[in-house]
Amino acid sequence: MSNEFRKLTLFTAIVGMGIAGSCQQANRKTEKETVNADKKTSYLSQPIISNIYTADPSAHLFNGKIYIYPSHDIETGTKENDSGDHFDMKDYHILSIDSINGKVTDHGVALSIGDIPWAGRQLWAPDAAFKNGTYYLYFPVKDKSDVFRIGVATSKNPAGPFKAEPTPIKGSFSIDPAVFTDTDGASYMYFGGIWGGQLQRWNNGSYDKNGSKTDSQKENEPALSAKVAKLSSDMLSFDGEVKDVQIVDKQGKPLLTKDHDRRFFEGGWMHKFNGKYYFTYSTGDTHYLAYAIGDKPYGPFVYEGTFMKPVQGWTTHHSILEIKGKWYIFYHDTQLSGKTHLRNVKVTELKHKADGTIEMIDPFVK
Repeated sequence: MSNEFRKLTLFTAIVGMGIAGSCQQANRKTEKETVNADKKTSYLSQPIISNIYTADPSAHLFNGKIYIYPSHDIETGTKENDSGDHFDMKDYHILSIDSINGKVTDHGVALSIGDIPWAGRQLWAPDAAFKNGTYYLYFPVKDKSDVFRIGVATSKNPAGPFKAEPTPIKGSFSIDPAVFTDTDGASYMYFGGIWGGQLQRWNNGSYDKNGSKTDSQKENEPALSAKVAKLSSDMLSFDGEVKDVQIVDKQGKPLLTKDHDRRFFEGGWMHKFNGKYYFTYSTGDTHYLAYAIGDKPYGPFVYEGTFMKPVQGWTTHHSILEIKGKWYIFYHDTQLSGKTHLRNVKVTELKHKADGTIEMIDPFVK
């Protein structure tokens, strides 16, 4: 951990685990403290699978079945640091269930780092899409120069195995691809993450290996933003320029770098409800899931609030899916391991209120 991160003022908050501190008016928690949940803690939901560690679940409904595309956490002994080197994943396992709370099938390895010609290390949070009779698996991985790029692999089966394209998507960078297909058939990729996700190192349009390890470090300027690009008809490349995902407050002003409770950190997702576009994301070091609402897939998106309180563990990453008229959030915590890099996927219902806002979810039962 960096010295700066250790110096944050902390005080006990959530059910004996948690940790909300005060620094720049942001609630933060260290990795060590987030996993020290009280043994008497009751969780809102239980892990959907326990034979492997899974995280960052991207859920989709394909052919009437729920498919989940998670990261596959493993223990490699890599030392923890703020760049996330301890998240040293090597492959992807795809999960499926016939219905919420149904039996989970682990379909085994769908793509391994050794099958990606340009990959170096760290297979992080993936996503998937279906079009033209083909399933597409989008994944971030560091290339052989240790720079995160986004690749794509294809299969005729939603459970894989997937075959990776020989090169990353041209113009892609950073992490956390999330692909949204609109009602008109157009598909968009939302991506990016600061700190270990390297987004801050692309601030001038090219990668700066000596750039900031955290964010822009310009506290009173607009925060670094997630990115969005329209996908080509074959789903293998970007169709046009990469744009900023603009998140603004109710007065139309961009959220600032110092606004750690609201600004984008990583883990973006898009869903559409009642004709509105909901960009949801993690605030990272303050550990909330937040959302902003827009009228177009490119935004701008007006910040509305948070909708999920901090889970046990440092990271918060989710997806949102409608199934038979109900909405669900897939997320992760560290209930099984108590270790921040060995996580487990969970699911619970998500509810939109009549006014379009989202009900707050507490991952713990008081």
